[in-house]
Amino acid sequence: MITVPQSMRAMPRWTRDEAGRAWLDELPQLVAEQCRTWDVEVDGAPLHGSNAIVVPVARGGAVFALRLAPPGDDVTRQVEALRFWDGRGVVELIEADPAHRAMLLERLDGARTLLSVPLDEAHQVIAGLVRTLAVPAPPDAPTTAEVARQHAESFERDWIALAEPVVPQQLRAAVDHALALAAAPVADTAVDADLHHGQVLAGTRAPWIMVDPVLLRGDPEYDLARVLWTRLDEMPGDDDVTAAFRAFVATVDVPEDRARAWVVVRSFSYLLWGLSHGMTEDPMRCRRLLDIFA
Repeated sequence: MITVPQSMRAMPRWTRDEAGRAWLDELPQLVAEQCRTWDVEVDGAPLHGSNAIVVPVARGGAVFALRLAPPGDDVTRQVEALRFWDGRGVVELIEADPAHRAMLLERLDGARTLLSVPLDEAHQVIAGLVRTLAVPAPPDAPTTAEVARQHAESFERDWIALAEPVVPQQLRAAVDHALALAAAPVADTAVDADLHHGQVLAGTRAPWIMVDPVLLRGDPEYDLARVLWTRLDEMPGDDDVTAAFRAFVATVDVPEDRARAWVVVRSFSYLLWGLSHGMTEDPMRCRRLLDIFA
């Protein structure tokens, strides 16, 4: 049976998650059962991200990756996203068992992500993937406008509950931008709502492939803030940040004002979420983005 990596057990996210800790204890047995279901054998040491565990597996001469997610993870939505894009810029789905939060996926190189690539090159790869994914979306997909509307309704309440962690002017900017984005016409473009360097792995059929996509319909610039905050510490000057922002806008060919609005809204949202979950480093990065763009 596999051994759950200690680095996964040590993640702060499990501190308040009793069901998640129980799932970690059950993982070796769950992996063994899923391997029997899909007639595969463990073929290497497990890896993990911020959420799921990924186990290299094989069947005959074919190699795959077995992904298991914790309780509460919306695997059905992830399966729908993978089936929609069907390998276009994203990892290929081989089998799915949403009831057990399990997927059998194309094997990628989990040791090589865009986090290991020079920043300018990594940003260009991500921008290119955004364009690759930007095909007509299903009409029933959740929209970026709906997300903006929810934020507009909750920002002030959550800001007060967290003892007003940023100045009122930044709250007002975030709410105003969210209201404007919610009211704007919705594009029919497919968007990945979980976009960052750690989600892009080296592949064989393509140099770089996205994993764990979340399908939305709307603005391709929706998750630019996450692209920026993921490697923000490598951009020491504010000019470096705005240069990266403008390069993304130019490559993806999106309106700069809407991109700026989404950076403010998404940074404010993650700031509040991070503080409410006891995070310390990422909220500081969000504050920096708000100082630059709000």
